[in-house]
Amino acid sequence: MLTEKTLNLALFAQLNAAPDSDPRLLLLAELAAVYLIWLVPALLVIGWLRGSDRLKRPLLEAFIATLLALAASWLIGYWWPTPRPFMMPVGQTFLEHAATPAFPSNHATIMLTMGFSLLLHAGTRRIGRYLLLLAVPVAWARVFLGVHFPQDMLGALLLAAGVAALVGVSRSWLTLPFYHHVARRLYHLLFAPLISRGWVER
Repeated sequence: MLTEKTLNLALFAQLNAAPDSDPRLLLLAELAAVYLIWLVPALLVIGWLRGSDRLKRPLLEAFIATLLALAASWLIGYWWPTPRPFMMPVGQTFLEHAATPAFPSNHATIMLTMGFSLLLHAGTRRIGRYLLLLAVPVAWARVFLGVHFPQDMLGALLLAAGVAALVGVSRSWLTLPFYHHVARRLYHLLFAPLISRGWVER
């Protein structure tokens, strides 16, 4: 009988890089595993400095949802720590990583939560789709390079979708008041000189 554990190990064995993998494929995987995540902070910064309220509000909601998802991820890792492949050890590892709990994947959690949250707003739906698409190579690369199991990505997918939906339905009392009474005021206070010169949006 195929159990959840054996299925996870079998999928990992299929996706994990072989010892003689093409160095070019390994480099491509490392770029996806390590650097694609930086699109998220870049989007947040550029969106708030150059975007209108139509973009700022969804970005703030997605940011809050992502922070909550990461907090939940940390709690899961603290109470139910799951080893990474190289900690067992199984498979091949091609990316240095600390021996921290693997489930769920924080990289996938960040990109998926941002993507799902932005997908809930008509004005940012396209950006949300792009982030969800980019989460696929990130998830693949981190399994391919041996720092995660497939179950870590499934856990991130479920966590991200759940938290994004919960924050979305709580928008009227959670994110919108914070946006109008805290975030915008703080933004205008910090960037007043740049706003007055027209270098960034109000």
